Amino acid sequence: MVAEPTLATGGIALDDATIQGFAAALHGELLRPGDADFEGARRVWNGMIDKVPALIARCVGVSDVIAAVNFAREHQLLVAVRGGGHNVAGNATCDRGLVIDLSRMRAIRVDPVGRTARVEGGATWGDLDREAQVFGLATTGGIISTTGIGGLALGGGVGWLVRKHGLSCDNILSVDVVTADGRLVTANAEQHADLYWGVRGGGGNFGVVTSLELRLHPVGPILGGMVLHLREQAPAVLRFYREFTQTAPEEVTTYCMMLTTPDGVPVVALVACYNGPLEQGEAVLRPLRAFGSPVADLIHPMPYREMQSMFDAGFPHGLRNYWKGSFLRDLPDEAIDRLVAQAAGMPSPLSAVALEFYGGAASRVGEDATAFPHRQALYDLVIISQWADAAEDEANIRWARAIAGAMEPYASGRVYVNLLGEEGEERVKAAYGANYDRLVALKNKYYPANLFRLNQNIRPTA
Repeated sequence: MVAEPTLATGGIALDDATIQGFAAALHGELLRPGDADFEGARRVWNGMIDKVPALIARCVGVSDVIAAVNFAREHQLLVAVRGGGHNVAGNATCDRGLVIDLSRMRAIRVDPVGRTARVEGGATWGDLDREAQVFGLATTGGIISTTGIGGLALGGGVGWLVRKHGLSCDNILSVDVVTADGRLVTANAEQHADLYWGVRGGGGNFGVVTSLELRLHPVGPILGGMVLHLREQAPAVLRFYREFTQTAPEEVTTYCMMLTTPDGVPVVALVACYNGPLEQGEAVLRPLRAFGSPVADLIHPMPYREMQSMFDAGFPHGLRNYWKGSFLRDLPDEAIDRLVAQAAGMPSPLSAVALEFYGGAASRVGEDATAFPHRQALYDLVIISQWADAAEDEANIRWARAIAGAMEPYASGRVYVNLLGEEGEERVKAAYGANYDRLVALKNKYYPANLFRLNQNIRPTA
């Protein structure tokens, strides 16, 4: 077995001539500590991540990616791959290794007749929405527009269109991947079908995805926004949410979130997006808007892009983030009461606790049809601990872990891979369930040296 990539103690064991030769082979930039743009380039979205790579290859095309992969393999370097840099675990960077940075590869080409888009590996969902909405098209893609398309979609990908149009990975038609041996491979249903299966949920385990072809859907103005209730109403609001989600049509996706308003008021929010005829949406969302005594009803017709960026200001670049997540097997009254009680101890007004319900189109896909296995209509509990001051790390991490622990009796044992931090191999196995062994076999077949291991890693056994 080939040894996994490592670095010499104290830094990269390469001379300047070798590094300069690598830099000369790139069309983009090669940054080193001390270079003018290095500090900004090494930072990722999660402010808790403070790693210093030895080299950052800012790729501008596939040839740069191939050169970077070959250089890393030949010199046994630790490799991180950066798309949008939004992953909470911080796997888009590393200490003393090579970052293959795709953030300058953001080209998007929309085919409005075929309803597809070809997007480069550094593009964000905001980039795609801007181009596709010109033609009244979109596809499932997160709830924060600055998130990278590749990172989200390769791990599964949920968002406002998930119930009507499935997961982001369900809408991947093909990918171009630079493999560990430096080859560019196109994987789709006809070519390299096993790799195509693996990247749809398996994340960055199998190479550097330089572009994706995505299926698009007609998405016009939507009816969406939030209805806010004071936090003391949370038990009743969550019970209503549980009942509403069981009968809501697939055109509507709803989340329930306990958060704090910008002016410091703890609230519980029913967040909804209806993608369909607006007059029908008004009828569907009427019970949600009429329930209880809301302090604000912010639901209105809006462009889809407005819905997609609604939470951007609440999740800015650079805040400290620690997340926990778990699919719940059910949501009885006692689970709701326990969740509300735990959320009340939220130490930071920037934090949130969310319940997400999918079902619909995403649940009609077989659990083994893609690497993403979570196809039952389950509630996903998302605990977002977010704060600004490093001195408050312990309190905020402790709070998130306490909620996760309190909700463990209701957990299904499943977890969404894109919510994972550094939680160990068993949690990675929980993210893939019965598909894990098949993913290991795929890794053994193509990538036994595990060059791409800074991710939620599927460790080869060959």
